[in-house]
Parts: sequence; structure tokens; C-alpha cells
Amino acid sequence: MRLGTLDLGDAPVYLAPMAGVTNEAFRRLCHEQGATVVMSEMVSARALAMGNERTEAMLGVAPDEHPVAVQLFGSEPDMVAEAARKAEAAGADIVDLNLGCPVEKIVKGGHGAALLREPERAAEVVQAAARAIRVPFTVKMRAGWDSVTAPEVAARLADAGAKAIALHCRTRAQQYTGRADWTILERVRERLPDDVWLIGNGDIQTAADVRTVLSQHGADAVMVGRGALGNPWVFAEIRTALREGEAPPPTPMDVRLDTLLRHFELLRALKGDALAVVEIRRHAAHYVRGMPGAAEARVRLQQTPTVESFVEEIERYRAEVAARLGAHQAPSAEEPARALTRTG
Repeated sequence: MRLGTLDLGDAPVYLAPMAGVTNEAFRRLCHEQGATVVMSEMVSARALAMGNERTEAMLGVAPDEHPVAVQLFGSEPDMVAEAARKAEAAGADIVDLNLGCPVEKIVKGGHGAALLREPERAAEVVQAAARAIRVPFTVKMRAGWDSVTAPEVAARLADAGAKAIALHCRTRAQQYTGRADWTILERVRERLPDDVWLIGNGDIQTAADVRTVLSQHGADAVMVGRGALGNPWVFAEIRTALREGEAPPPTPMDVRLDTLLRHFELLRALKGDALAVVEIRRHAAHYVRGMPGAAEARVRLQQTPTVESFVEEIERYRAEVAARLGAHQAPSAEEPARALTRTG
């Protein structure tokens, strides 16, 4: 399958953008595990267009993480167009517009999901940005503000130049409650041209979910977000299951902890030790979820103030789990990983 000039294979699986999560460090881990496209954190189009140095730093793209998409938020056509040009110049293979963020401070500014209430303006933004760059311009949106309007809005955005529509199958009013309604994808697919991709998003965590969204609801690709937290292996599991019919064995505990430490090293190189310690503590809670003694380990990890103390606590926890499993002849180290994979 091709998106513009990009060949993304038979079953593209995207890493969804997540604020405070999908920086270069996490994107690289997910790409290595088979994410077809990795997406940046949401970037302010206005700040980027105005040359804000901190915002420009968010455009860093590693040579080994392509194809990568940069996601923008904004509601001013000229600002989004200029930001899109900068993202393309920085190495983005795809530039995306956020029409889904439900956070109050974003929607108060008329951005994110707020644009679902102004489809004409949203189309103006898409048209300006799509014309400004050579790489594909795409949109990630919700099913609507407080009712389902996605079929009509998506059709208008495709007419304006969007090459793909990623649909989170909840309204803004739902936030992250309840189950995503994948049947909305079918109604959107009916309104899109054949050459515009439809990407399913929302509660997609397993290969079975992916098969359902692709085969029963008309999506061309899927996007995994929260299911990848502390679990970059979800992409390898999905791709293996789609190819071979069943998922690979769960990732062993030692590999999970080793990857957590590698994630930490990548964050240190990206942001320095002080910020890396703060950020990795949040990630650690996801990596150890479902493992023996995880609740106690999370409390201790949250109290580590330095690089050395964090690494020491991980190794202490590794030794405790190994001793517990050995002493009780409990399930192998793969069993905790299986529980974590289920909870995503």
C-alpha cells in the first residue's frame, strides 16, 4: 500500500501521537518492533511557525525512525501551512493535523477537537497545509464533538486535500470512557474517495482487534496508542499474528526490564539526566504492570531521584522477581508479560 510516495506494506500499523510519550526515544523503540509509521507528540503550529526554539526542538527525527509523521495542532491556515513546511524540512515523511485532542486548554483555543464544530475552517486549514508541502498531509480526528459527524467532516477534509483520515471512534464528549465504536469507520469509508486512507483508532490493542478493524469495518490501516505504553512489542505481536495467524510468545520479563533501561538511556541522550528521570518513572509503571510485586515496585520507582537510584531499583526488582519465581516454582518470567500484554 502506498501513501503518496511512501510504500507502507500490506498492513500498516501506526504508533499514535501521545503527549509526553511519543518523543524520539519511544518512537525508535516502537519502530524497531514493527510500527510502520511513528508519530510525534502534538506540536503547536503557531509556536513552530513563529520560530519558538523549544517547539522546534520537538521536530528532531532520528535517521533510523523513518517513516515518521509530525502532528500539528492549530486553527489558523497560514500558521499551519508554515509549520507544515518546517516539519517537512526537518525530515517528516507525513504531516498530520490534530482534530481529536479533547483537552480543555487545547479546545479553548479553538484547536484539536474544537475544529469539529467548524468544518469549513478545518477544511481551509487542511487545504492551505496540503498545498504548502510535497509530502502527504493527513488528519487525525474524533467521531464528532458530542454527536457523530465524522462521515460529513471527513469527506470535506478529503476534498480539501487530506490523504488519510485517522478516526478515533469516540466523540470529544466521551473523552476516553466507554468503548470505541468501530462501526463508525464503515460510515466514514462510504464517504471517502478510494485513494484516501481510513485509519482505525481507539481501543486497538491486539492482533484480533486489528483483524476486526481491517476486515469488518473498512479501515486501510490501524493506529495503536495506549496499547503501546510500556509495550512497544505490541507492534511485533500484531504483525506476526497477521502474517502467521497467531501471536508470538509473550516477551520475557528480563527483556521487558532491559528495554525499560534502554528507553531510559535514549531519554537521557535526548533530554538530559534530570528530565529523563522524571519521564522514565511514568513509563516504568507501564512496563512493570502485571508483573509480580508491581504495585510495590511502582511506589519505589516513583521515589528514585537520580539515574543511579533508578537503575539500582530496577535491578533490585529484577532480583526480587527472579527469587520469587524460583522459590515458588511459579510461572516462568513470561507469565507476567502475558498479563501486561492483555492490559496494554
